[in-house]
Amino acid sequence: MKVDPKKIKILAVDDDAVARELLQTILGSHGYQVLTATGGKEALGILQAVPVDLVMSDLVMPGMDGLAFLKAVRASLPGLPVIITTAHGSIDSAVEAIKIGAYAYLTKPVTTERVMHLVKQAIEEQHLRQENLYLRRQLEERHRFDNILGKSPRMQEIYRLIADLEGSEATVLIQGKTGTGKELIARALHFHSPRKDRPFLAVNCGGLTETLLESELFGHLRGSFTGAIATKRGLFKEADGGTLFLDEISETSPGMQVKLLRAIQEGEVKPVGGEQSINVDVRIVAATNQDLTQAMAAGRFRPDLYYRLNVIGVHLPELKERREDILLLAEHFLEMYRKRLKRDVREIAPEALALLMDYDWPGNVRELENCIERAVVLVRGEAIRPEHLPGNLRQLTSERSLTFAVGTSMEVIERQALLATMREVNGNKAAASRLLGISQRTLYRKIKAYGLNNVLPDKKSSLN
Repeated sequence: MKVDPKKIKILAVDDDAVARELLQTILGSHGYQVLTATGGKEALGILQAVPVDLVMSDLVMPGMDGLAFLKAVRASLPGLPVIITTAHGSIDSAVEAIKIGAYAYLTKPVTTERVMHLVKQAIEEQHLRQENLYLRRQLEERHRFDNILGKSPRMQEIYRLIADLEGSEATVLIQGKTGTGKELIARALHFHSPRKDRPFLAVNCGGLTETLLESELFGHLRGSFTGAIATKRGLFKEADGGTLFLDEISETSPGMQVKLLRAIQEGEVKPVGGEQSINVDVRIVAATNQDLTQAMAAGRFRPDLYYRLNVIGVHLPELKERREDILLLAEHFLEMYRKRLKRDVREIAPEALALLMDYDWPGNVRELENCIERAVVLVRGEAIRPEHLPGNLRQLTSERSLTFAVGTSMEVIERQALLATMREVNGNKAAASRLLGISQRTLYRKIKAYGLNNVLPDKKSSLN
């Protein structure tokens, strides 16, 4: 990693003026910004006022010595690297400094080669740590539950549940149709748990045969079956200490359900071809797009496994059940794919947005995301228009459009259009006013004028 020396500030601390000037000359000649202090107290004052990337401090100084200064730095700026300089007679103290947390030590008289080697190494490692921390925060930010978009009451309930589960390791069963975001919820649960620094692994239980799924989950020994050319650990062991997401749990066979129940209850698994059980420590989050109560009634799913999984139950609504979130999601996907694909498209035209709001989205959020990505690829201007949307979407929504007899008054047409729009967005005024191309004040006035207060959906939550 190449770091620009001109952007790096180094604090040199030494009561010996000659030693300070030598460090200043060496570091300055290589482009670094150098600050100096004659002792520990002065240096601490500088550190409180100026952001510094590295400290080089003498060990033996009057007043606050190097060890006391180092302890103070570790307490206030634990990530700041400190290189200790010392005379030959102070090696024991230098070793003590390393134990306290010094990055390294240099014996006096220092040489340019040795100084620059340690400085470059310390700076590069510091910047690598900062970059890793930034990436880690970005990863966690990506999976925070408030980035699972939705302002509808149904989604707010899910946010509150995830927040209530923060710090918990309870087993969770997520139920919802395909495309509703079950894995996003599972990841959010993981990153808000004590296991967030350990692995999150996922497996689609419906995508593998029973034999392959058993091997994938529990591992196998070499030669245990045809094609087992090497020993495999299995996801339960790979996720040890972390979270294992079992998607499409309803697709598992009765035999696999027994093995999963044992693994969850006993905290141990037996690899295919093995005789010894292996202890595992894994939090289970399972998901299904089926109604497991019906599967139990039909004898396809074990009740004991269901109750073991359903300690905490989460039900994700279909997108058509939270239409007020469509606008928010569409704009989010537009911004995401606009940047990713480097396109100039900036908005969704009102007539296209009306089609999005009117469609039932059987594929849920995933289908909406694919729809917006497709539109961003096709559009050549700054707005997504109806012609950029899939043909089936335009056809289905047009079949559901309002129709009126010849001679119908404009008041009746406007009232019906207003009522249909408000019902379509579940009473969300902001979405309705945007679709209709009017202000919320005008919307309020028309609702009152046409006497719609008592017939609109969810009046209490959406019109107050």
